[in-house]
Amino acid sequence: MSTTDIGNRGENIASVFLTDNGYKVIDQNWKTRWCEIDLIAKKNNIVYFVEVKYRKSDVFGDGFSYITPKKLQQMRFAAEFWIHKNSYNGECNLSAISIDNQGSQITFLEDL
Repeated sequence: MSTTDIGNRGENIASVFLTDNGYKVIDQNWKTRWCEIDLIAKKNNIVYFVEVKYRKSDVFGDGFSYITPKKLQQMRFAAEFWIHKNSYNGECNLSAISIDNQGSQITFLEDL
């Protein structure tokens, strides 16, 4: 399985998780030349920009361990780009979902 396939699997699991928990997934794998956002979801008039971290093993930490200050900066840039491009002026959050290899352990942080 390629890393793209693995990433897509994680995003699909996260998308189902969000939908099952009352979020509406607006976009999945949103990309531009300069940035990307794994999932964009909405609930209670708040837009969530969601980074999905799918890990085969937690030997080196869970998925959240891989969200570095640089990654947060990239996430902010991508969210601001999406906000500008879509003329959105409501509330929003940077969020993350960590998923284990089996998809059985899913943890969602609504606000990073």
